[in-house]
Amino acid sequence: MLSRIAESLFWIGRYVERADDTARILDAFLARLLEDPWSDEDAACRSLLAILGVSATDEKRLTAGDALERLAFDVDDPSALAGAVAAARENARGARETISSEMWECLNVTWHTMSTRRRAAERLGPALFLSFIRERAAVLAGLAESTMSRDEGWRFLILGRSLERVDMTARLLSVQLLTSDGPGDWRTVLRACGADESFLRTHGGTLEPARVIEFLMLDRLFPRSALHALTTAEQCLRELAPATERSGVRDAARRPIGQIRTRLEYADVTGLIEELPAHLRALQQACAACSAAVNNRYFKHAAPVVWAHEGS
Repeated sequence: MLSRIAESLFWIGRYVERADDTARILDAFLARLLEDPWSDEDAACRSLLAILGVSATDEKRLTAGDALERLAFDVDDPSALAGAVAAARENARGARETISSEMWECLNVTWHTMSTRRRAAERLGPALFLSFIRERAAVLAGLAESTMSRDEGWRFLILGRSLERVDMTARLLSVQLLTSDGPGDWRTVLRACGADESFLRTHGGTLEPARVIEFLMLDRLFPRSALHALTTAEQCLRELAPATERSGVRDAARRPIGQIRTRLEYADVTGLIEELPAHLRALQQACAACSAAVNNRYFKHAAPVVWAHEGS
């Protein structure tokens, strides 16, 4: 597979997952502000922007509208919903021969419909825009599942999606740790991950923060848990570069993922919860290290050839 195609598929997976998860985090954030109108809106907005890696100006107090403008509607920033969709579409344009026509149409239609959805959100509220992004991300995931062969292209797409999912799950839990920890807030976190009903079926109606953290970090069967996504990413890396080392793991991309996956899988639950901020930072660092290693190994861009003039 061409390096350019592999890179495009990897980033399609990341950008679509980023748009989906950012929409979920924004939905949870806005719901929390509505439930607690006496909370410090400026501090909450700054915490949200910091967790999502967006710098905030100190010149004025921030409102939920400012946060939405930065995290939802900014077309030029790939950290925002609109920017992530635009970046995914641009990468899909370069990989048209690899992805299915239905996947391209899904991204293209989503991009061309966003302006209309934004105008509707200005009249009816941001929930309309956020639910639209989540639905379109789900449609694209279903199309990829049903129309792509399970080859290297599929593995790069799923690898990108899995790394982004781990990172965004860690960010969502970080947002929660910086705010209150009432039962209603943890229910909002579960809803943001699409885990509310699955959690209730697994643990019943007891909504304890420790159980929620354990479910979102360690559950082997829920696809948005950190452990499940790490396992998927590690499997993709193993299949992309099969190896028979007698000792150690030489793959610089697989090593940090395997290390943090093992650390989580065999962690004591009580210790995990007590040291959760450190575990969340380690998750994000492992994903960043893996992404950099994947880029260095598979996406190297050759420098253009410069022809020297004769006699120079």
